[in-house]
Amino acid sequence: MLRGWCDPVEGIFEIRRKDRDSLILLNLLDDLEYRVYSNMGPAAFRRLPKGGFVHARLVPICPFPGAWLFSGSMSAYRKSGAAQIAQAALALATKQPELVYRNPEKIEQAWTQMREDRAAFVEFFGGDELVLPPAEAEERLNAYYRHRQEAALARQPARRRPRNLPGVDGAAFEFPPELADADTTGIIYDETDGLNFYNDYGMLRALFADPALAAGKQYADVLRGYLRSETVGPLPFRRLAAAHPATVDAVFRKVLRKPNFTWAEHGEALMRRRKPWYYEHEPRPGISPIGERLSELVRR
Repeated sequence: MLRGWCDPVEGIFEIRRKDRDSLILLNLLDDLEYRVYSNMGPAAFRRLPKGGFVHARLVPICPFPGAWLFSGSMSAYRKSGAAQIAQAALALATKQPELVYRNPEKIEQAWTQMREDRAAFVEFFGGDELVLPPAEAEERLNAYYRHRQEAALARQPARRRPRNLPGVDGAAFEFPPELADADTTGIIYDETDGLNFYNDYGMLRALFADPALAAGKQYADVLRGYLRSETVGPLPFRRLAAAHPATVDAVFRKVLRKPNFTWAEHGEALMRRRKPWYYEHEPRPGISPIGERLSELVRR
């Protein structure tokens, strides 16, 4: 039971029905139903609004499959607050996609959606890798998202179009300060790692094209910063190594001060040493698919 509690389920749940001493809840994030009990007995459910919602954390009651227990405090909301609850669930699913991926079907659905989105990105921009000044990158990304939104809306009846839709009625994308203040922004939409953004990526590309630039502290510091970063995975290094096979070894030898370094022999070990967090989990798609019930509530 204690081992099971190491893997709780956090979610925003719709109260489907009461079944004797348990509740049947639909998690708006992973689109799965849960049979939930309380260690205070069924009396704990009396104050919950019929057909309403609850934000809570659940832990499994091992070894009984499909039985869950409320853990800690929970917040209840009436059915009339469905619109606000839907927006909160949407924000949570976007911020923490791992909550959605508890449902294996959602993982496969997300991979499919990401492949389709990447194909549309490549068609719109002419490739899956861009290097632009931040202001121009932001403008072009918003143009891309408007294009995608308008294409989706064109497939729906006018009466079902949401009002004040981001990306059509206003800007959908805005860079955080660390990207907005850089000289260049790199954008890579990878088949596995999804859509990623890198500050000063133009300098890094220039360094791999001309290893002599490593003599300049500014260029060497960009590469060192990428290696130290806990948010930059192996993707940009792999891309640059593949694009510059004749110079990649010279770049790392100069910056790391390791004269015998070769990317082919030492590159993967370097990534595993500097980016251990990247290898701790299986790759996940960078898109959070929305379940049918949450989509219905959002449309309302």
